[in-house]
Amino acid sequence: MTSSYPFWLGGVAASMAASCTHPLDLTKVRMQTLTPAPGGSRPSTAAIIRMSIAQSGIRSLYTGLTASLLRQMSYSLVRLGSYEEMKARLSRDGPPSTISLLMAASLAGGLGGVAGNPADIVLVRMTSDSIRPPEKRFGYPNGLAGVISLVKEEGIRALGRGIGTNTTRAVLMNASQVGSYDFFKTSLLKQPIPIIDYQLRDNLLLHVIASCLAGTFATTVCSPADVMRSRIMASSSNAGFLQVLITSLRQEGPRFLFKGWTPAFVRLGPNTVLMFVFFEQLKKTWKSATAT
Repeated sequence: MTSSYPFWLGGVAASMAASCTHPLDLTKVRMQTLTPAPGGSRPSTAAIIRMSIAQSGIRSLYTGLTASLLRQMSYSLVRLGSYEEMKARLSRDGPPSTISLLMAASLAGGLGGVAGNPADIVLVRMTSDSIRPPEKRFGYPNGLAGVISLVKEEGIRALGRGIGTNTTRAVLMNASQVGSYDFFKTSLLKQPIPIIDYQLRDNLLLHVIASCLAGTFATTVCSPADVMRSRIMASSSNAGFLQVLITSLRQEGPRFLFKGWTPAFVRLGPNTVLMFVFFEQLKKTWKSATAT
């Protein structure tokens, strides 16, 4: 038994969601890669947004959108498509266990992390370019040109920069976001909501509640790996994981691992809701269209 939906459907849903939440993703990356001056305080989410608009106009909030869409049609397409395929196969003999679904989500996330790594590098660089000194900017005009420029200037091996951290983050993200979404959705369908004693049905309200819970859980689980991924990929040097980790801990302390949590949550919460709502509606539409 295989999934009754196209493999690419999840990538389309994720691209639709990313188009809506890209300014928040850009703000998150800039907060994670910006190093405060000695003794200075970290800029807030609102301060980063104001600075971006003041420097380059409101359109600058969509800097790197092409790289974001390229990422969704590689990383998210593979992680969601693989997970749906694995879930369908695991469901041949009845509903799969939560552990089985989490393992499937983790494996699918790892595959997505590898597939989307080049686009991820370009996305991080494009969204953090404006806070770099002019002489250190990459200046990629769009996502595809960025990948080509990356290979030309740094070699084919540069496509794997930060792949270990990125794959770890992708495993954590898929397990905590996609895996937990299915868990919350199933749990909410099994029993009524406490106190108000309201039984949810498989509809838009259920999808929104389950995805909100999944977004909160995923943000917290993925924050440390997300920060490390952004810093390694934003670097133009060959600094490795341990070097970046030790330097950051020495300069900023362990709290840096949750730097950008607020914009990450503000971005991932709506993004998770939109992605799953779009995905559920696209699956419903595809099912109706192919049934006729």
